[in-house]
Amino acid sequence: MPKMNIQRSKLINAPIAQVYDKVADFSHWTAWSPWLLMEPEATVTVSDDCKSYSWEGQRVGSGEMSITDEAANEWVNIDLTFLKPWKSHAKVRFELKPKDDQTEVTWYMDSSLPWFMFWMKKLTEAFIGMDYERGLNLLRDYSEDGEVHSKLEFVGETDYPGCDYVGVTKTCAISDIGAEMSKDFEALGKLTADSEVTNEPFSVYHKWDMVGQKAKYTAGIPVAKVPDELPDGMISGKLPATKIYKLRHTGPYEHLGNAWTTMMNMQRGKAFKHRKGIHPFETYVSDPSNTSPNELVTDVNFAIK
Repeated sequence: MPKMNIQRSKLINAPIAQVYDKVADFSHWTAWSPWLLMEPEATVTVSDDCKSYSWEGQRVGSGEMSITDEAANEWVNIDLTFLKPWKSHAKVRFELKPKDDQTEVTWYMDSSLPWFMFWMKKLTEAFIGMDYERGLNLLRDYSEDGEVHSKLEFVGETDYPGCDYVGVTKTCAISDIGAEMSKDFEALGKLTADSEVTNEPFSVYHKWDMVGQKAKYTAGIPVAKVPDELPDGMISGKLPATKIYKLRHTGPYEHLGNAWTTMMNMQRGKAFKHRKGIHPFETYVSDPSNTSPNELVTDVNFAIK
């Protein structure tokens, strides 16, 4: 069976005992779990001693996990069993180390895939690694501030009116998207400073390569009239009017993966029928220049039939 080994780390600006409590007491996991965030209505049962819990839901499947061993403020070993969408078993470990005035948390998983899924090993490791990164960011919020700064509102089916736009299409490393988009929108903002902007700025994601860690996107600003001449590197185009399924995210842009993972999960679960030919896109409801990161509102939109 194909073996999988995943690990991700995060520095958290909180005392080690405070972080350890959030990991070793499963009653806290409902607040920061990256999976339960996708499905708040999932059924979760935590044992009286808070050392084991089980879950069941439409999007998150079902399973159970129990702490098998721990050393206070140092490490926690967890036995994890998935029951749905397929049965599998994993060994999970958290290690905590003091680092200056912070706590370094490393989240490990050792598991395997059914033999017939050998071809999905790299992709599965990439997706679980992304889940761990999302989870560690939420654990950081919860440990530092007592709450997570990522909230989802399932707006549902609605209409997108379409638009003409000026934009920038780019391929870059997934880790560089934030910095690259900031530069793109700064340049687009200068270009459209005297134009009539007709709708919210957006980014369309044409390709997202989890294994290669590359993404191709178009950052755009809708305008009433496209300028006659565009600087090198800029394009014009049209987003078509379409029905969409909308999921609204409130929180820093670094947490947007929670919304995207939820939407991809819903698409796989056939919560809506994706309209082919129109790539998923996010629209920026808030202006980051005058909105605090925790209050930023972003809509993730999938065109539907």
